Amino acid sequence: MNQAPIAYIVFNRPRQTARTFATLRAQRPAELFIIADGPRRGHPTDAERCAEARAIVEQVDWPCAIHRNYSEINLGCKKRVSSGLDWVFGQVERAIVLEDDCLPHADFFTFCSTLLEHYADDQRVWVITGANFQNGQRRGDRAYYFSQYNHVWGWATWRRAWRHYSGDLPFWPEWKNSARWRENFRDPRQCSYWSAIFDRVYADEIDTWDYPWTASVWYHGGLTATPNVNLVTNIGIGPDATHTCAAEEREGIPVSSLGALTHPTRVKQDRRADQYVFEHTFGGGRPDGSRRVLGLLRGLVGKAYRIIRHRLIS
Repeated sequence: MNQAPIAYIVFNRPRQTARTFATLRAQRPAELFIIADGPRRGHPTDAERCAEARAIVEQVDWPCAIHRNYSEINLGCKKRVSSGLDWVFGQVERAIVLEDDCLPHADFFTFCSTLLEHYADDQRVWVITGANFQNGQRRGDRAYYFSQYNHVWGWATWRRAWRHYSGDLPFWPEWKNSARWRENFRDPRQCSYWSAIFDRVYADEIDTWDYPWTASVWYHGGLTATPNVNLVTNIGIGPDATHTCAAEEREGIPVSSLGALTHPTRVKQDRRADQYVFEHTFGGGRPDGSRRVLGLLRGLVGKAYRIIRHRLIS
């Protein structure tokens, strides 16, 4: 089996880039596409950090056809990733896509390359992901199952699928009022949750490429092959992240070996698995604001309890 070309996306985090690029060096891909965004205005450290990240990815010390698509200005998350992948799939039929903060297990590359070949002509399968959010639960008795959720912390796809990417969701106004949209979900909370997000994407209120990609995949009925173990962990969660922000730096779900790569007998969405993801990864559809309010209320109750307790024992 020949390993698929790899599209590697970097920006301004040299420390994370050094770790993820080391996994690429261990794989020694024959073809590597590097996509880099430029420094942001008003961020004085960006120019230096972008240069450091680019210097790391220049350390290709194995036989490799390397292609570079570096922007000297900042295009932003949505335009940089989508334009970079347009460039990649303008040259190759299939590719593994990895961002600088997504640290894969070695099995991730074999998993993606094998399935890119296995489902090359299967119009039902649009994405292969390395991320698993089932918290140790196995779905079926094979190495992977099929999901509607095309998690992008390490993934792969084909030109035949990516050519349907629509960043501005021109199909959304008609689709959201159709029976077909509502039939996409058994849980009305999922319908409401994703409708609100895609409304914001359509209004150009969110600078990201992954929501439009999800909408594009769903609109065309595509499924995602999802491993029964987690093969990629996010090492970019922290205060300097663009979307996975947190007060302190931390890593995501640990990775583990896939084991024997056995194929499911049917290509069919596992709705129970997807409902679990909705409940436990997307919070059951609760908006971020409600989670912040609940957290604030818990904090106030705890503070009041400590004050009353202090007075009682003083």
